[in-house]
Order: sequence, then structure tokens, then C-alpha cells
Amino acid sequence: MKRKGVLVFVLFMLVLGGGCADFRTVGRVELKGEQVALSAEQAALYHEVANASPFIQSLDGYADVWIKTPKRQNRVFCNIRINRGHEARMIVSAGVLGWPVADMFFSQDSLYVHDMLNNRLFLGSNNDLNLEKIIGVNSGFKLLSESLLGLVKISEPLSAIRSVKEGSETLVFTLATYGGSKDVVINPSSRTLTALILKNRQGKPVTEIHFKNYETIESDGQHTLVPKEIEMVLYSSNADGITEQQLVIAYDERVFNKRENALRFSVPKKAKVVNLDDAGILPWM
Repeated sequence: MKRKGVLVFVLFMLVLGGGCADFRTVGRVELKGEQVALSAEQAALYHEVANASPFIQSLDGYADVWIKTPKRQNRVFCNIRINRGHEARMIVSAGVLGWPVADMFFSQDSLYVHDMLNNRLFLGSNNDLNLEKIIGVNSGFKLLSESLLGLVKISEPLSAIRSVKEGSETLVFTLATYGGSKDVVINPSSRTLTALILKNRQGKPVTEIHFKNYETIESDGQHTLVPKEIEMVLYSSNADGITEQQLVIAYDERVFNKRENALRFSVPKKAKVVNLDDAGILPWM
């Protein structure tokens, strides 16, 4: 019995201890450019990128995910499935053995999280606070799911554009939003979204997302470019100053428009049910 207990402990430590090796963080990009008047060609480019390839409706892929917060950092492996605009599912594995440790299901209003290590089922509402508990970033479900997909739809019309800056390889459209402003950074050569920076009314960044390593994908006879790497930073203020929460996703493989039906989440048997709204940070974090 003693030897069995030691083996279980060693395996448990392997699962949790594999998260820090080969760790990646978000790379910063300095935006430079001269302010220019909005041209008809730039307006057409903005419309194209803002539309975000609407024919892409689902994703099924495998990715390495790095999460860094002021208190912890983890590297995990995820099977990510998304039905665009409706639901998402992430099956998380960790450690050198690649054991599954969590099964997360996101609908537009609810979260279901199966903690496989302890056979607990967390149920709660899909809000920023609960997203922070389970994945370390409180981006909001719509922005998170579109970022995971690599295709963020920008809903602001041309009338929201307040300025345009033109650099050597970038166009930066600054938009007025309800909560402040938004910088939409586009590569005019590839006609792709390079970065999205959300700012508060004081002009301070609150969310920054980078899209990198684009590849051409084809579905139903249509082609588009989709990034394989997504980096997200969320900023917050506290007594210690500005803190960051980082999420880096790098896809190893993925398929688009594979699923047409709703994603299924099977409630685990004999799992202890816990109210996610009342829970703290979950064990894989």
C-alpha cells in the first residue's frame, strides 16, 4: 500500500509539474506610423478584415497553451472545439504523460467544468470572473472564443473610425467604442488582422491580442488566412500597480467546418457537484 501511494504521488507530480518547461510568453510589438486620411481602399480593407471570414463556422484542433498570471504559470495541451458564436469545449491535458485533467464546456450563458483529478463537476454562469477562475484570463466568452478561433469579428462601422496610422507593414485603425477605444492593426499586404488592442476611457490598454503565423485554409471551395498562434494579454490595476494575465495558444493541427451539430458534454457519473460561482481558482491553475 505504501509503494502504491508513492507511485500515485509521483504520477500526480508529473501531471502538475510538466507545465513550466519550455514556457512561452507574449511578445510585444511597437506600433509606429504616420497619421493619414482614410482612403476608399483602406475602408474596403477594413470591411474585409472586420468581416472575419464568416463562412468559417467551426474549429476542431489541438494546441499547446501557456497561461501566466501574477501568481502562477502553466503549460497545458488542449483539444479545442468551437461552434462559432454558440459554444466551445476544451479538454485539457498536462504533464509529461499527457493525462487529461479537465473537461470544460462553454455555452453562451453557462459553464461546465469537470475536474478529472478530483472527480468534481463545477457548474456556473459564463461570466468574466468564472472564466478567470478556470483559464486565468477574464476576457469574456465572445472575445475568448473568437480569439481561439483566430477570427475576431469587428462590429464597429466606418463612422466609428477616429484616426488611421500607416506604417511600413501596418495600418492602425483607432475606433471609438462604448467603453473607450479600440486599435485594429491590419497587415495590408496579407490583408489580415495583426493585433487588437482594447483601451478604457483613459486610453490605457485593458486587453491586447496578437495574431501570428497565418496559414491558408480551404473549406467548401473558399480560401482564407487563419493564424496558428494567438497571444492575449489582459491588464488590471491594483495596489501593486498594473498586473498582467497572459494566454498563448499555438495550434499543432486543426480542421475547420468539421462539425455542424451542437457540441456534447456528458455529465460525469458520481462526480461531486460544486457551484462554480462560489469556487476559487481551480486546481489546474
